[in-house]
Amino acid sequence: MIPVTGYEGCRVAVLGLGRSGLATARALEAGGALALCWDDGQEARDAAEGQGLAIHDLTREGAFDGVAALVVSPGIPHLYPRPNPVIARAWAAGVPVDNDIGLFFRSFGSDIFADLDTVPRVVAVTGSNGKSTTTALIHHILSEAGRPCQMAGNIGRGVLDLEPPQDGEVIVLELSSYQTDLARALTPDIAVLTNLSPDHLDRHAGLGGYFAAKRRLFAEGGPDRAVIGVDEAEGQYLANQMAEGPQDDRLIRVSVAGRLDRFGWSVFARKGFLSEYRKGKQVGSIDLRGVRGLPGRHNHQNACCAYAAARALGLGPKLIEDALGTFEGLPHRSQIIAEAGGVTVVNDSKATNVDSAAQALQAFGRIRWIAGGLGKDGGIAALVPHLGSVVKAYLIGHSARDFALELGDVPHEISVTMARAVDAALAEAEPGDTVLLAPAAASFDQYPNFEKRGEDFTALVREALARRG
Repeated sequence: MIPVTGYEGCRVAVLGLGRSGLATARALEAGGALALCWDDGQEARDAAEGQGLAIHDLTREGAFDGVAALVVSPGIPHLYPRPNPVIARAWAAGVPVDNDIGLFFRSFGSDIFADLDTVPRVVAVTGSNGKSTTTALIHHILSEAGRPCQMAGNIGRGVLDLEPPQDGEVIVLELSSYQTDLARALTPDIAVLTNLSPDHLDRHAGLGGYFAAKRRLFAEGGPDRAVIGVDEAEGQYLANQMAEGPQDDRLIRVSVAGRLDRFGWSVFARKGFLSEYRKGKQVGSIDLRGVRGLPGRHNHQNACCAYAAARALGLGPKLIEDALGTFEGLPHRSQIIAEAGGVTVVNDSKATNVDSAAQALQAFGRIRWIAGGLGKDGGIAALVPHLGSVVKAYLIGHSARDFALELGDVPHEISVTMARAVDAALAEAEPGDTVLLAPAAASFDQYPNFEKRGEDFTALVREALARRG
């Protein structure tokens, strides 16, 4: 646990009692504060009370009297589409609002560092797509190199639930826009932006607000080194703001769209080969085509970002290359779950938007595509240019019929359920085909989250293959 500093003897309110909220309350009390906990759900309040935490109704009049701060869980809207009423009460009372990420950066770097020879460092990864894989890949590279490291944030455990850092340890954090938007302190040593595409637009009142939330990690975080994907205009803009000139090697530019050999420091991938350039000279190269855990152009971008962060931490190219070869990937992200009769089955349930689905569709050959769910604004019209490898689509969920209208001449059937889609796709698949779950939609019409959707897909595939013997 990372005890929260700066609130000794203070009353601090905690709104939202999920994983991060409970960790926050415990970390506040470990630092000498009194955590006053609240959640709209009675079950969550009962669970917190059962752990010895104080329940404090933040909806009643005068609830913020004598309260030093309000700490909010990331899933709770604080501005758009409208402020949560409890947050509005805190504003009216003049009570500062923060989240666990802000408390982490406020508390990480306390007196414990005085006893360490090498100060621990923090790598923070954000972006629209690939940030989980990039975070896990950086952690994997460090682990393979024998460097002490921990991983937390939007992946795995809450940031305040981390163990106190060891000498020279690296903390690798995945940070969503919800987390970077509200944190009052953001001070990573290395900050990474993978890419940017439209997502969570209702929460940020549009693409500009969404980008602004990501940008805070760099503009307000002031990292010692920035790794920025520059294949979108927003990344180019941010890179331009962070660098004093083209040779400023405090910035590492990353691309999978073109060569970057004119800058002080860059990493890019073309035709499956990763290249590192410094001041116009190539200093590293890795063939990514045979790396089983990182298939496709989108994963090559993740590899470039992770490689750049690892190099910024002082690791050598050969060591990084060896670690990439042993990375198995993350569940529900271009995860190969079965190979039978020349057919490969891939679970990319995390492809919840058009951009991430497009990346998956470009990563494989002849595809039998399972898609659908709760579609997002704009449908899948933007995917049409990427459907050239799709042999047939099997559409499920709430938006199945809407998706069917946008597929043009692509053969398809409306399966409705995952079970029917899996059975049909496997029955019709031929050697050389890939059965790909890349929904391009949210899961909430049929599943509580993308993980459950991916787990159901995996179980159904294995059951179907077992029946075949």
